[in-house]
This record gives sequence, C-alpha cells and structure tokens, in this order.
Amino acid sequence: MELYTPLSTGSGYWNPLMWLIATILTLIIAYIIWVRGEKNYKRGTEQTKPFISGNPEPPKGVVHIRAGNLYWGFIDALDRYYRYLIPLHTGIMTDYLLWIFGITAGLLVVLVVV
Repeated sequence: MELYTPLSTGSGYWNPLMWLIATILTLIIAYIIWVRGEKNYKRGTEQTKPFISGNPEPPKGVVHIRAGNLYWGFIDALDRYYRYLIPLHTGIMTDYLLWIFGITAGLLVVLVVV
C-alpha cells in the first residue's frame, strides 16, 4: 500500500499522510499568528489586571460567590431529599464504586428476573 493512497472505509477514507500535512500546516499558521502578536506585553504590570470598567478590582472575599449561596434555591427545594443523601456522601472513592457496583448488580438481577 502506498503512502498517498487513502484507506477506504464504509463512511469515508483515512489517509495518515494527509492528516500529518494538515497538522503541520495548522502548526505553521498558529506559529505565524503567535509571532505577529503583541510585542510589548509585560507580566506583573497593569496589563495583567482585569478591566472592570475602570474600577479597581475588589478583594476576592467580597466578590466570591459560595456554592451554598449559588445553589440555595435548588437545595432548599430538595431539602427532604438532601437530608437522606448528605449522610451517604463520605468523599471516599471506594464507597462510590461500591454504590455503582451494587446498583448495577441490582439492575441486572431485576432485568434477568423480569
């Protein structure tokens, strides 16, 4: 099989040489764009700070939205569900794997019986 002959499949063709050429061309174009980029950028100066309409950036503790505040309505609406779910959350991966395997085994038993 020659390098430039594509491998025909049922839904198209595969030609590794063309993929290699396309990858090299993409890298060359990306390098040209990178080289033509801004030359006077300096780290650690005013250029790296976020622009908030000319206002100074507030401290992180003031603008940080905690997940408890963000999902308050969702958690409050499902409070009865979360009361039973939170004690089961241990944070240990093997516990979660046991739950996955147990539920999968239970579903397989149900499918085999029915």
